[in-house]
Amino acid sequence: MVQVIGAGMGRTGTYSMQAALVRLGYGPCHHMSSLGEYPESIAHWEAAVRGEQVDWKDLLAGYQSAVDWPVCSFWRELADAYPDAKVVLTVREPRSWYASARKTIYRYMARKPGIEGAIMRLEERLYPSLRRRRALCERLIWENTFEGRFDEPEEAMKIFERHNSAVRETIDPDRLLVYDVRQGWQPLCDFLGVEIPDEPFPHLNVADSFVRSAVRRRRRALTLRKMHPEEGSAIR
Repeated sequence: MVQVIGAGMGRTGTYSMQAALVRLGYGPCHHMSSLGEYPESIAHWEAAVRGEQVDWKDLLAGYQSAVDWPVCSFWRELADAYPDAKVVLTVREPRSWYASARKTIYRYMARKPGIEGAIMRLEERLYPSLRRRRALCERLIWENTFEGRFDEPEEAMKIFERHNSAVRETIDPDRLLVYDVRQGWQPLCDFLGVEIPDEPFPHLNVADSFVRSAVRRRRRALTLRKMHPEEGSAIR
């Protein structure tokens, strides 16, 4: 049963938040990375994005918490489905957030034309579930959330701040924690009513690891392309 709902958009420290919640006993914690670990769940999220009726308790069965996309796009529905769950809105300075999102998820998950798109198609031949995750991100994040305007920084940041304001205005203050992961354990543990662990807060530098992982994946795709030139149709 989900006890903590993360309403903050991706790139607001959600990976650190996932690790922190697991450490505090709220694991497993659903995150965008969970779609790579359990690709069979993608179909259920695709249905949610299409606006179909979703049994949230079935979709998130086995999880005690959930953060990041696609969860943060359905914070209203999840808050209703789990009325006893607490809501944590992870926040970040808008320009810092935009720079991080553009460097990571937008660069490697948003579909692009030209050579960039060709490389993506090549990757997707090697990693079939990656194609579905990218398609999900394309519709849910870049089209639905950012209205096809993520390339416009000021507009993207307005949408980011509008999302945060909506959460603040909608969720009962007693149920909501507006939280910057740089604050560490204290506010989070006070809010959840748990003891502070005797260890540092897990400040994970996911941007760098995200980029390194993507570069390794692309290097492998391009290496195999050179080894198998007969598959050139993949990059047309």
